[in-house]
Amino acid sequence: MAKTTANYELLYILDPAKTEEETAAAVEKFSALIKEHGELAETTLMGKRRLAYPINDKPDGYYVLVRFASAPDFPAELDRVLGITDGVMRSLITAIEE
Repeated sequence: MAKTTANYELLYILDPAKTEEETAAAVEKFSALIKEHGELAETTLMGKRRLAYPINDKPDGYYVLVRFASAPDFPAELDRVLGITDGVMRSLITAIEE
């Protein structure tokens, strides 16, 4: 029997040069997209942190960790949206077992 939903964890890094309002708008945008296609469990704003290596000549990034449940085909669409959104430096979506 096919699984209808799965649990996922999304970690994305935003450009720290963005204003507080722009950062909040980006977080809200992704949260709304997840709520539209699944169930948002938790969003953790980890804040500005030093990167292991510079990305686009920037030594810092604003980290956001999100846990959600959705249909197995949604993470590919979410990854596409993250990839084309201005200000997202890196993102990673992983399936988690619970």
